[in-house]
Amino acid sequence: MAHLDRVFRSNLKLRHLQLVVALDEFRHLGRTAEFMAVSQPAVSRMLSEVEAMLGFALFERSVRGTEPTPAGVAVVRFARGVLAQYERTRDEIDAAASGAAGKTRVGSMAVAMPVLMARAVEALKARSARAAVQIEEGDLTHLLPKLRLGELDLFVGRLEPGYAAPDLQTETLYEEPMVVVAGPRSAVAAMAAPAWADLAAVPCVMPPPWASLRVKLEQQFHRHGVQPSADLMETSSYLATLTFVGSRGGVGFLARSAARSFEGQGLCKILDVPLPLHLPPVGIITQRGAALPASSLQLIDCLREAAAAGAAETAG
Repeated sequence: MAHLDRVFRSNLKLRHLQLVVALDEFRHLGRTAEFMAVSQPAVSRMLSEVEAMLGFALFERSVRGTEPTPAGVAVVRFARGVLAQYERTRDEIDAAASGAAGKTRVGSMAVAMPVLMARAVEALKARSARAAVQIEEGDLTHLLPKLRLGELDLFVGRLEPGYAAPDLQTETLYEEPMVVVAGPRSAVAAMAAPAWADLAAVPCVMPPPWASLRVKLEQQFHRHGVQPSADLMETSSYLATLTFVGSRGGVGFLARSAARSFEGQGLCKILDVPLPLHLPPVGIITQRGAALPASSLQLIDCLREAAAAGAAETAG
């Protein structure tokens, strides 16, 4: 244990950590060498140096590439956390030196992107035009690990109860129902009040099979005595949903606030189809006790204001 303490505190350098993370990303010595702008033998030597310092193997090598060992998984997680903190500190120092307002790193689900995030970022820029906002779109399974490693400052999206944990702090912003949408010039969009049988008769864009929303939507079809369309596309992307309902004359499912925004731009039509789903609220997740950059704290304030304004519009 004392040996490992000495290695982690004194011997490991930033370049070693970058190597470990790159190998985990690419799982291939050659592609890692290309990414780091060094030769493949140099990558092999550097990896051997790190493993010799630690006293155990980090990656299994084979003709198929590299795979982290159980100990390697732990070191990769450590390396990602250190590099994330390094990047955050570097950005804060650069911001202080240049007079900018710093950078905030946000993980956002599609449900929050078109309206909530757009309004919050606009408000943040009105406060400080030089504040930088880095947004990564994805789902909880993809974004929460990055939040825990410090690669993201906050997450914005649906607060799925299954992901609640003592190390995470959540804040509910608002409830966000779903609606059914179609291409604005499709046959189903011309119907005054489409039935679920009409939805099942056209191409359908659904969330991926692993999404909790997928099961709830399939149940809605079954409750109305029909099966979902056999002509199915699967995506969690709102852009892909709009693309396919528009190009194929099908239907899809979007958060109401996003759908209203897209409908106002002529990109879809909201159908008069009741969709009573019990869904988690939209909110914010941060690491409990984390010291957030000033720009992230400002963005959280802007998110609260944007959510309150949206709720007032809905009520009105």
